[in-house]
Amino acid sequence: MAKIFVLDTNIILHDYRSIRKFQDNDIVIPMAVIEELDKFKKGNDALSYNARGFMREINKLTNGKRFGVDGVPIGKNLGRIKIEPNHPFPANMQDLFKDDIQDHRILATAIWVRDNHPGRFTALVTKDINLRLKAKAADMEAQDYLTDKVEDERVEFTQKEVVVMDKAPAEAVAKIAFGQDNSVPWKELVAKKPSPNQLFKLRKDDGGDFICARYDADRDVIGLVRKKEVYGIKPRNDEQRFAIDACLNPDIKLVSLTGGAGTGKTLIALASALEQMGKYDQIILTRPTVILGNQEIGFLPGDEKTKMAPFLQPLMDNLNVIKAQYRPSSKEAQRIDSFLKDEKLLITPLAYIRGRSLGNVYFIIDEAQNLTPHEIKTIITRAGEGTKMVFTGDIFQIDQPYLDQWSNGLTHLGEKMAGQKLFQHVFLRKGERSELSELAAKLL
Repeated sequence: MAKIFVLDTNIILHDYRSIRKFQDNDIVIPMAVIEELDKFKKGNDALSYNARGFMREINKLTNGKRFGVDGVPIGKNLGRIKIEPNHPFPANMQDLFKDDIQDHRILATAIWVRDNHPGRFTALVTKDINLRLKAKAADMEAQDYLTDKVEDERVEFTQKEVVVMDKAPAEAVAKIAFGQDNSVPWKELVAKKPSPNQLFKLRKDDGGDFICARYDADRDVIGLVRKKEVYGIKPRNDEQRFAIDACLNPDIKLVSLTGGAGTGKTLIALASALEQMGKYDQIILTRPTVILGNQEIGFLPGDEKTKMAPFLQPLMDNLNVIKAQYRPSSKEAQRIDSFLKDEKLLITPLAYIRGRSLGNVYFIIDEAQNLTPHEIKTIITRAGEGTKMVFTGDIFQIDQPYLDQWSNGLTHLGEKMAGQKLFQHVFLRKGERSELSELAAKLL
């Protein structure tokens, strides 16, 4: 028999089309969920967008119909959906939870649905770990929303995307390092054709230093990745060299830079953008407005720029690091000041991106691990002709309560876009901020 899944509010706020992702199984939405969604129907953020999107979906499904006993069909080869009125806990659980809150109403309704459909598998689906624990304490099956979770192997793969060849053919390595066009056909190095923009670290079979290379799908060759300086910033390791090459390559329109604190993700993206300022009409830097540890900082006075300053200060810190490479009177430092004044270099909240069309822009999105897959898609679909987008972040430093290393937008970006000619991902391993920062990243 078809299974029954009772959805929590956070599933809908995370993905309003989630009701179409349970195959031919039935969906139950507790009335408490509808009451909670009502609080999100106004607003311009992603949660409000998903709340409204779900309401439109339900309205479309029930047009001219009533839910009745069995609910209404969701679509071809899909199950049925029903909004279930709130129900109390069974008599033997009346004193299990003291507080009368929406989570408990949702759990009580899920238990009622299970008890009134004997013989059918019933589970509460929620991204709230605490509610899952309460459900298990009440002997109710509870699951996370697994549809948009990337498998462990794929997450691990995104951190091992560089092929290291310790004993590569000496002749091929010499052609890449010292040849006329610094490249060789891929068949001289590997047996299987690489994916577009596959990265390599090569060392001759007789020893020596590693050289960095990348498979160019357009030319069908593996070519040298040179060490380049961008606006005073020099790569300190091979991964940073790969990152700079990706950020400078005009054929790669979408770049993902991941890694721990202090690995240089944002700094490299910003320095590379400044190096190419003549090619773009504008450089835009943005990041989600998420407070560390969800600690509220109270009311912030002032206009929009003043209110957003604390959230955007990390981007200014990276800009100041680049400016510090030059004397204040140098033309490079004065150009940065001029770009800021003329808004050629714009640091802006991410909330103001929706609805814009970004043409011929170098767009840097910092802390992208705090974005949902849908938000990542919304941002990328803003890209107009000539635009390049660079997403940076650390999938192990997530400040959003319902995202993790498997379900955040940055992980999805690397998994879904892998193998596309317009995309390149680089995982930065070594921290270069300071010796103390590197030690803390390893041990704490």
